[in-house]
Amino acid sequence: MDKNRTFLKIDDIGYSIDGKTILEHVQFELKLGEFKLITGPSGCGKSTLLKIVASLLPPTSGTILFDGRDYASISPEEYRQQVSYCTQTPSLFGNTVYDNLFFPYKIRKLNFDKAKILHDLNYFSLPESILEKGINELSGGEKQRVSLIRNLQFLPKVLLLDEITSALDEANKVKVNELIHQYTTQQGIAVLWVTHDQDEIMHADDVITLPIHNQEHRN
Repeated sequence: MDKNRTFLKIDDIGYSIDGKTILEHVQFELKLGEFKLITGPSGCGKSTLLKIVASLLPPTSGTILFDGRDYASISPEEYRQQVSYCTQTPSLFGNTVYDNLFFPYKIRKLNFDKAKILHDLNYFSLPESILEKGINELSGGEKQRVSLIRNLQFLPKVLLLDEITSALDEANKVKVNELIHQYTTQQGIAVLWVTHDQDEIMHADDVITLPIHNQEHRN
């Protein structure tokens, strides 16, 4: 792993919609093994920026380079296997927790690693029985933990996290922080994390603070 090598470059990104400027002239670089946080006041476009980096929203201006390539030239399937996005409000599918945790193996045509799943469930204080639990029966904190476990079955190059500890108690917040730092330092993944949590901010390699823009375009 070359920690000095820029893996993700955000170059002069802007985003406007319905005559409103949400983001303007955003630029930074992210290296493998680097942990950056995005913070700023409500409405400054933090989640919008993550969605753009995740290729879920097209920027109005600017470019994103992924390992030296324009991300627009990479197929969504290839890109999203290397850039994993965890949302504040997890998007679970199917009927059960098992359906969600089996999915990363299914799309890769690999055998389900139940031992790893049980280890990860235990780490986040979730019982084995939750595998058969319906997704509509889960609490907000359970959904966040299941979503994170699903995204971490196969480590991406870049992990995008949007307020993923907002529904967790303090003990599980600490566990998430420890796990993400471990993956960053030991596995060399690059992390971009949107948060207001001061503990998370204190442990970052760098903090990007987005400003609120004068949102309405005026003549």
